[in-house]
Amino acid sequence: MAFSHIPVLLKETIAALSIQPDGFYVDATVGGGGHSREIVKQLTNGHLLAIDQDEEALAAAKANLAPWAEKIAFVHDNFQNLGHILQTLGTEKADGILMDIGVSSYQLDTAERGFSYHEDALLDMRMDQNKEMPTARDIVNSYSEQELTKIFYQYGEERWSKRIAQFIVVDRRTKPLETSFDLVKVIQKAIPKKVRMQDKHPARRVFQALRIEVNHELDALEQCLTQAADHLAPRGRLCVITFHSLEDRIVKNAFRTLAKGEAIPAQIPVKARDVQSPFRLVTRKPIEASPEELEANPRARSAKLRVLERCQENQEG
Repeated sequence: MAFSHIPVLLKETIAALSIQPDGFYVDATVGGGGHSREIVKQLTNGHLLAIDQDEEALAAAKANLAPWAEKIAFVHDNFQNLGHILQTLGTEKADGILMDIGVSSYQLDTAERGFSYHEDALLDMRMDQNKEMPTARDIVNSYSEQELTKIFYQYGEERWSKRIAQFIVVDRRTKPLETSFDLVKVIQKAIPKKVRMQDKHPARRVFQALRIEVNHELDALEQCLTQAADHLAPRGRLCVITFHSLEDRIVKNAFRTLAKGEAIPAQIPVKARDVQSPFRLVTRKPIEASPEELEANPRARSAKLRVLERCQENQEG
């Protein structure tokens, strides 16, 4: 299957990055290169760093961005290592950094990756398939009932998490859960029929939780946010697109903390400009997809874009 992914909030993201033709930009989750294409098209003497932990995505990005290859450095890595990547390349500051969080349409639609509850495949869910790490299959067959309940509730916000975990533990005693449909069947048995009929697909929250657990997505996001902010040049912007409430909450809180700056005890005599935060919120509320985009791409319905800017040096408060 060809790598196909429609970039969400494309116009809004490119506008928010405020691209300078000679600037240096980072797409920390390049995917198929949809956002990167619009970034690099605006560069003259500038350069782009394209990162992705999925080798298939990176290969697709290289092909899609081939006309601008001389302006792009491609790196196969997790964005949680952003600081190390920039240090290795000898580039400490970026004029803009983009993070498009979550699973791509290609990953969902490629059955053998095991991300989708609509297709039967081995339960894998690793973003980086070359990495030796527990898969979704390993987790559902080895975690205790309490551990499964916790991740389903915390990462999937699944109110039937305890009952689903109980059913999984009972079922796997007879036969290990190997495929996505094995797991879907157990979830369907665990959730009362009346509830299943009223909600979206009953497995969606559990599959989200497993994907997050497999790839340590929330930890990686928190680490990358800190590093990205540290590596922004003056007037540089950090744009983050999220697709569910857990991610958005992490970004919102991180941005607010960065924009607020350090708390200074009231008794210490300092001027306001001396303790002013080096960051400001460009978006107080997240930017969401327009009705036109939602009609063209329903997967954009949960997308939220937040933007943070490093203030110009020596700016007075």
